[in-house]
Amino acid sequence: MALATSSSLIAFNLKPSLSTPPQRRRSFVVSSSAASAPISTAWNVESWRQKKAVQLPEYPDQTELDQVLETLSTFPPIVFAGEARSLEEKLAQAAMGNAFLLQGGDCAESFKEFSANNIRDTFRLILQMGVVLMFGGQMPIIKVGRMAGQFAKPRSDAFEEKNGVKLPSYRGDNVNGDTFDAASRIPDPKRMIRAYTQSVATLNLLRAFATGGYAAMQRVNEWNLDFMERSEQGDRYRELAHRVDEALGFMGAAGLTPEHSIMTTTDFWTSHECLLLPYEQALTREDSTSGLHYDCSAHMVWVGERTRQLDGAHVEFLRGVANPLGIKVSDKMVPDELVKLIDILNPKNKPGRITVIVRMGAENMRVKLPHLIRAVRGAGQIVTWVSDPMHGNTIKAPSGLKTRSFDSIRAELRAFFDVHDQEGSYPGGVHLEMTGQNVTECVGGSRAVTFDDLSSRYHTHCDPRLNASQSLELAFAIAERLRKRRMNSLQSLA
Repeated sequence: MALATSSSLIAFNLKPSLSTPPQRRRSFVVSSSAASAPISTAWNVESWRQKKAVQLPEYPDQTELDQVLETLSTFPPIVFAGEARSLEEKLAQAAMGNAFLLQGGDCAESFKEFSANNIRDTFRLILQMGVVLMFGGQMPIIKVGRMAGQFAKPRSDAFEEKNGVKLPSYRGDNVNGDTFDAASRIPDPKRMIRAYTQSVATLNLLRAFATGGYAAMQRVNEWNLDFMERSEQGDRYRELAHRVDEALGFMGAAGLTPEHSIMTTTDFWTSHECLLLPYEQALTREDSTSGLHYDCSAHMVWVGERTRQLDGAHVEFLRGVANPLGIKVSDKMVPDELVKLIDILNPKNKPGRITVIVRMGAENMRVKLPHLIRAVRGAGQIVTWVSDPMHGNTIKAPSGLKTRSFDSIRAELRAFFDVHDQEGSYPGGVHLEMTGQNVTECVGGSRAVTFDDLSSRYHTHCDPRLNASQSLELAFAIAERLRKRRMNSLQSLA
């Protein structure tokens, strides 16, 4: 894992990036009906407040909000500039087809499910998937978790109604509670403090797992989750682990001993949607060696489908921070708009800066994605193309529970690879909502989950996640596509 070194620690001006005292700052709540202002060349950490802001909660007590934000602004950064730059370099390799991004984790982290075991199991699953992809694709795998900060959630409707009772929507544990009562749904700024402390604790444990020996390749056989001992995907993984063991034996005989750092540690980064702008600003710090600002809440942040307006507050904030950025793109995105958005967020066309995360369903993918790729290529822009096969495939089960079909998810991934094969571009990664817990939230897979099974272990308080067996099954399918691309590439060079 990219640990904070002494150089990255001193690279930060640890003063809060809040240019005015809280008593003189404007409210962080910007009306969704505010007039849109044109994109300005001048940027500072507060310039987003001059723009139209959507999906932000309305806090009832502005004084309490200001006090919380002032406290957050004095806290240490969660991540460091050097780590974010290292991730950007890796993502630049994925943009060129020389690496592959594996990004996954919870739809939304929660305070209730926070535990060392849950963190460990999701990390272990990502390690497993990384081995499958690396062995099959014969390329480096960039492991990024939707962890240590993925709390806030956008909502299609500001209110929800049950049995004739209408309440504000749940917007994530760092905003309000998911219990359906009036008190829980009041936005509470103190929740941001708890989200910060949970993110710090999560990242601390992830660092320990990544560098303390747990991620050593010699333990590849030990990463199998207990509930997968007797399953098709567990068997496939054990077979691959034995092959890895044989390869490790060969490398050891050749002089690459198990003590080498490349064999005992792994790089692991964190990411989340940049949604709750007051929180993100409070954790933004200036890198004194470069003068650039970094959002130190995560190594990578992304702008969502509902907040990517060209003249909106979220785009305004993100264009000024130096982190690697993601852009979520549905079938509603038109090519010219994507080109303009990339230009706003990456005017210097720096490789690794922009990851376009496509989420539109299999059929739309085949129709829409080629036009987006051609437009971006025609503009000379360098991006990393990533598939999010989850969000375009949410359905409602007969029981009323939200779910996703494994077959639809796999079909969208297949379409993603097919389009890139057709266009001669690079499939740079996959973005999944998944968990190491033995849940029943998505239907299908070789260890089939049916509609009737959903209620037995449906634990998510937001969107349905793939379980470990389904995630590994996808990893094997992706690895096969990466292997085929590699073989075709070698044949074309012969």
